[in-house]
Amino acid sequence: MRRRIFIGLFVIVLTAGVLTYAIFLRSSPLWEPIKEFEQIDREARIFPDYQGTTIPPNIAPLNFLIREPGVIFCARVASQQGETIEVFSRDGVIQIPPERWRDLLENNKGETLQIDIYVKNEKCQWHHFRSVKNFIAEEEIDGFAVYRKMYPTHLRVRGEIGIYCRDLGSFKESVILSGMSYENGCLNCHSFPRNQGDKMLIGVRSKKYGAKTLLVEDGRVQKLGGKFGYTSWHPSGRMAVYAMNNLPMFYHSARNEVRDTVNIDSYLAYYLCEPQKADVEPKLARKDRLENWPAWSADGRYLYFCSAPKLWPSDTRNPPELYDQVQYDLVRIAYDIDTHTWGEIETVLSAKQIGKGIGMPRCSPDGRWLSFCMFDYGYFPSWKQESDVYVIDLQHPEQDGSFSYRPLEINSDQSEGWHAWSSNGRWILFSSKRLHGVFTRLFISYVDSTGKAHQPFVLPQEDPRFYESYLRMFNTPELVTTAPTAVGETLAKVYRGDREVLLSMPVTMATPNPPQVSPTSAWENQRE
Repeated sequence: MRRRIFIGLFVIVLTAGVLTYAIFLRSSPLWEPIKEFEQIDREARIFPDYQGTTIPPNIAPLNFLIREPGVIFCARVASQQGETIEVFSRDGVIQIPPERWRDLLENNKGETLQIDIYVKNEKCQWHHFRSVKNFIAEEEIDGFAVYRKMYPTHLRVRGEIGIYCRDLGSFKESVILSGMSYENGCLNCHSFPRNQGDKMLIGVRSKKYGAKTLLVEDGRVQKLGGKFGYTSWHPSGRMAVYAMNNLPMFYHSARNEVRDTVNIDSYLAYYLCEPQKADVEPKLARKDRLENWPAWSADGRYLYFCSAPKLWPSDTRNPPELYDQVQYDLVRIAYDIDTHTWGEIETVLSAKQIGKGIGMPRCSPDGRWLSFCMFDYGYFPSWKQESDVYVIDLQHPEQDGSFSYRPLEINSDQSEGWHAWSSNGRWILFSSKRLHGVFTRLFISYVDSTGKAHQPFVLPQEDPRFYESYLRMFNTPELVTTAPTAVGETLAKVYRGDREVLLSMPVTMATPNPPQVSPTSAWENQRE
């Protein structure tokens, strides 16, 4: 009996001693000079994985979490010029002082950024890991990213959908427009001409107020009487081409991504700012084709878009049996905005020859690159795990006039989808599911003069643990040089109001019937 009591007391005393020692370690001064350490011949495990990448000189601090066991953590951030930034932490969260980070990057463009990580264990021993090295580019990225955030549709979480503007030089995020401003409605398809934030189009929809489009120009907001689908501004800012779609959503019973959609009917229309009118070019609205994803070239001489044969009758309402046989070609048509004349459609890449479908083409503003997604079938790459981003060098077609393509070096084994170019053609902002396989996050990659994309990095957050628990997705990213000026209630009030610009679509023999959309699907299909 006494022996049991003795053992019990011994265990209690031992446990108390261990706890006291641990508390002592964690309550000891956080900052201390690191004089001796054991070298570990590998990189420390950190999240996000900010290693071996190229970063803009005007990006917010790449805060990260050290995923190594320890009681005190230290990161030293340094480059060729300026003082070393030293950050200590008890929980492994490394948050770099923004002002010192900004000065370090500004003074070291074109240089290597080195991060040394130290971890102190419970035996009071410091471990130093192999240095993390990134490169600071000479070229800046546009100052702001505009994107939509929403919950995944299949989670059936009814929450706020909104379009947000993020200052890429800091962690400041502001709301451009929230669906909560008009009874939990939806919004999508924001578009800017030539990366300029002072002019934009936003598609909005709700049960009460219907499907409309907001036009913002120089701080003035107008409501247009019609919902523009995925839209591309002509670089002149004088017109925009948009898609009209009938896109019912459906679900598969068993696979990694259960959501799917089929484009039952679609065509391209355009909006002219002067006079304010919508119209259809018959070559962009063929009744036997499905036209989608408009994208203007940098000089405005060509409109690129995706086109596929329609494999079912126009009055089809439900997903047809041949939905998984549809593969889109990449085509283009010449255009002269001064005379408002269209050329003939020419095929850039044939899906039949490639064996895959094409979606989401985007042209870099410097006129050099045409990027696009490629996937097995259908319309929507963000729901295709195999979707990757490819690129065409528009300045170097083959001798026979055809264009060669190649995968961009940003791809992973998960879906890569929405993407946008910076105004200088050196950065690409894109969505990917590589972190979790479900939630789209935004990544940034540097594209050099040869078209090589460098190791991408996830959009930095003030708390590096942010992506481990955040349940909303980021999509439809755009890069702009200036933040939009008309936001929030200014936009919502116009949408809720009675005044709108009526857009009557002229009907000709070549004009297709408007895609038939059910009364609820226009606002309930809050597509990623």
